[in-house]
Amino acid sequence: MHFFFISLNFKVLKGWHRCFTISDLKNFLAGRGQGTSALQPPDLHEHSGDCRSPETEVLMKFQPVKPLILLFSMLPGLLPMSLNAQPVRIGLIGLDTSHAPAFTRSLNDSASAEYVPGGRVVCAFPGGSPDVEASRTRVEGYTRELKEKWNIEIVGDISTLISKVDAVILTSVDGRVHLQQVRPVLQAHKPVFIDKPMAANVKEVKEIFRLADQYQTPCFSASSLRFLDGFYQAVQNKTLGAILGCEAFSPASYEPHHPDLVWYGIHGIEMLFTALGPGCVKIQRIQQADADVVIGVWQDGRVGVFRGLRSGAKDYGVALYGEKSIAHFELGKGSVYKNLLIQIIEFFRTGRSPVPREETIAMFTFMEAADKSKKQSGKWITLRP
Repeated sequence: MHFFFISLNFKVLKGWHRCFTISDLKNFLAGRGQGTSALQPPDLHEHSGDCRSPETEVLMKFQPVKPLILLFSMLPGLLPMSLNAQPVRIGLIGLDTSHAPAFTRSLNDSASAEYVPGGRVVCAFPGGSPDVEASRTRVEGYTRELKEKWNIEIVGDISTLISKVDAVILTSVDGRVHLQQVRPVLQAHKPVFIDKPMAANVKEVKEIFRLADQYQTPCFSASSLRFLDGFYQAVQNKTLGAILGCEAFSPASYEPHHPDLVWYGIHGIEMLFTALGPGCVKIQRIQQADADVVIGVWQDGRVGVFRGLRSGAKDYGVALYGEKSIAHFELGKGSVYKNLLIQIIEFFRTGRSPVPREETIAMFTFMEAADKSKKQSGKWITLRP
């Protein structure tokens, strides 16, 4: 069953009473079974001048709230969809990462401590990259787990998956395939979250955003570490005052088909950019066998540091240097994916990304520049948008 999510956002609804016609309503309903995005509202336009006609006469006399009452009285089937919040039917693309069963558990198992309501994984396409060890050695096992343990329908191609879902989570571990895999999703107007890394390089990241604009379909990408408990709230709520500097760390293993830090260092770098935003103008990378250190200078003079870990104790964390106080946040044994999935479900329902695309592009520019610095023995690299 294909259905719409109707947002009761009165900033959107306040003008509908001016000329909400029966034709508008018919057009709205006509799109419900034709692959229209669950997030696309009907084209309830405001007409200039007098729009009185036989079909609008009955609706024009009502005040802003009354068209809603009329709408729901005429279409009782829409009421449960908006107020009872039927779960978003989600399809997974790429079953070669532990994120696939972890996300499924959190979304489908109401008994789980990590349970996130509002969406349900119903379908999956395995994918897989034979030349990436982390993909080749895991895709079969995770596919079997989703099918046998979670009763997820496994399909043989992306177009079939798209026809069965309202939204997509692209979990393929190989960033190189993301552009190819996400293209038909955007063309079908299905909102999509792209798991890290968004792509294999900044050029492809920009192309994905261009396609999202072309097909008017929302998408975003993020590491779960962006929404680390306490850290995300401190940045958003400015509880430390203005953030004057940041030091972030995470494991940073390499994968030969990706820029060094795109594969795993992206987790710590995402925290760095969550704290400081875009605007890094130059970077320097120091590479040793056991660690990477990348220093960034922002255009307002702030300094951010990323440390990538490859030996010894490993964790994910960040130090924020605020105007009022200093705070440290570490993942430890805390929730890994729950906060991210809460953001994803909200995104599927509203179409509003929690991550500015400028930050995502800036992160990939930063990581590619780090490789350039390494190749030039730690030389400072000036960043260009």
